[in-house]
Amino acid sequence: MNRVLFLVLLMPLLAGADDRFAKVEITAQHVAGSVHMLQGAGGNIGVSVGIDGTLIVDDQYAPLADKIVAALGDLGGDRPKLVLNTHYHGDHTGSNPTFGRTGTIVSHDNVRVRLVGQEDFERSGLPVVTYADRINVHFNDEEIEVIHLPSGHTDGDSVVWFKTAGVIHQGDHYFNGMFPYVDIDAGGNVDGFISNLESVVAMIPADTKIIPGHGPLSDVARLQENIDVLKATSTLIREKLETGAEVSDIAADLDLDYEGWSWGFITSERWVQTIQKNDS
Repeated sequence: MNRVLFLVLLMPLLAGADDRFAKVEITAQHVAGSVHMLQGAGGNIGVSVGIDGTLIVDDQYAPLADKIVAALGDLGGDRPKLVLNTHYHGDHTGSNPTFGRTGTIVSHDNVRVRLVGQEDFERSGLPVVTYADRINVHFNDEEIEVIHLPSGHTDGDSVVWFKTAGVIHQGDHYFNGMFPYVDIDAGGNVDGFISNLESVVAMIPADTKIIPGHGPLSDVARLQENIDVLKATSTLIREKLETGAEVSDIAADLDLDYEGWSWGFITSERWVQTIQKNDS
């Protein structure tokens, strides 16, 4: 095929990819102290702006990098000096290549391993500081503890606890009011996911504010409600699967009993299938 013709045919596809993010607005919400939450498309971003500059937790999709920078500017910040990745999924690391050119990316060891293994992932987006269990960060007069949670959402997840401000960013260990995505192919585990959430609740003060990976700003009481739903539904699903019930029938029951928990990516049926795959 003629190269010019090929490019002409390809341009609408590329434009379509850009259009997906063209109307996305990045909104900011103050959480506590120096900490804010940004929402746009993909995972929620945690932000600390202060005397040392700008630190962010996760960075959504690559086409949103400029919009994220603009939102940081509105908060009095700038391009981030530090980027903390809670895990490797693209809706949390997509802007790494942009921000990694001028800042330092920090993650769990397995996040770097998985990003290195992705074809064509830009070198500038790779974490340059990694840890096996936890790491302490001192920035903007915040005592920040980054803690690995094993075998939960993936095999490389961490939560980011802003101890001074009393805020914790849960990454995708918290889909607020939604059935969660447990990436079993990437080392995730349903029971590990729930156990990790329980360990976080036991660790943090009751008045801690919580930035979920997806959904609105939350608190410990709401997180506990989510844990209760995950425990109840996983038990129910397993009991029904043991009796030979069809996935679609179990999902229909969940839709009745847990209205609103099914969503575009993880429907009730996919939550049933996740537990089925987890236990197979």
